[in-house]
Amino acid sequence: KSKYQLDSHLATAISSPLYSVLKKLDLGSELERSECEWLKQQNLSRLIAIDRERKDKRFFAELKDKYKATQHQSLDPSNHLFLILKKLAISEITASSISKELKESIDDVGFQISEKDIRWLSEKRFFETVAIARQIHFRTLKTKYQIVGNLLIDPFYEIMLKLEREERLDSMQVVQLMDERRLSRHGKIAIAYYRLEAIFYEKEYQRTGNRWNLPSASSNWRKANKPERALKATEDVNWNKVQESDLKAALLVTRGAAFRDLSRLDKAERCAAEAMECQAESHQPYTLMGAIYYDRGEYLKGDKWFKMAAERGADDIDDEIERIVRMTKDKDKRREAAKYLLQKDPDRYSWAMAYGA
Repeated sequence: KSKYQLDSHLATAISSPLYSVLKKLDLGSELERSECEWLKQQNLSRLIAIDRERKDKRFFAELKDKYKATQHQSLDPSNHLFLILKKLAISEITASSISKELKESIDDVGFQISEKDIRWLSEKRFFETVAIARQIHFRTLKTKYQIVGNLLIDPFYEIMLKLEREERLDSMQVVQLMDERRLSRHGKIAIAYYRLEAIFYEKEYQRTGNRWNLPSASSNWRKANKPERALKATEDVNWNKVQESDLKAALLVTRGAAFRDLSRLDKAERCAAEAMECQAESHQPYTLMGAIYYDRGEYLKGDKWFKMAAERGADDIDDEIERIVRMTKDKDKRREAAKYLLQKDPDRYSWAMAYGA
């Protein structure tokens, strides 16, 4: 008690929990959680701090060895390197299998490794640690963006880093990756990409006043699964001031498509009809009308509209029909649409078998 400046503490018997705690501290042994709880009840936080520092030093040494940072000599737990190494461990190991020391440290750290942490390691010349950290961070981002299976770190790590920084991606690269089926058109990366594109076009409209940015913003909000934002992007348009028929048609089509996303099919149909009046030779309003009638289960009428769209240059009708079926939330309606398509042409629409026809 004297050594640890506890002469005033009321405990005097060697049967007291305090005696057991002080013996452990004197031997350099770790305290149990129950002992730390008892110390907390006794307001003996200084003893808890001594135990915590010793545990942290041991844990720091283990982490330095594991993550190849042994050139750093100090074991001071206040060093920023210790925080980063703990983040690495938390990012790498699932909560069910982490060590006791890490479990006790998680509450203090509370988050995972970041690009900023990796940059700090690089600046401090922990190059082996950087290589490990990049791989761990890559796996963490794969989990965040719900990517299952093998994925090459190049170019996807840099793509996900840009998304984390809220930076726009190279659209040509994204389209190429989608065409090569290396990137899902409907996955988390694509959704994040479309969201950033939508924000960019909204800002461009605010900066320039160019109304052509509005259909681009609205279209990207739809692809980002935000139809309400897509409608908001076009709701303040002064239609009387839109003189260009092609612009008006583009605004009406994207607005109608957003209404369709929200199952407001009557409003969607009105937008499609108005767009046809503005630009009768554009295939987009006809494609939209075909999709609306498929949503209603009126497939023959939908096919007539799709045929008119194809006559006006639409070359992705089958892709649009597949998307309609895939995005149908009602299982019975999805099965009904798939059955219709397979009866119509089982070879052309063989993909419909996947929807339980």
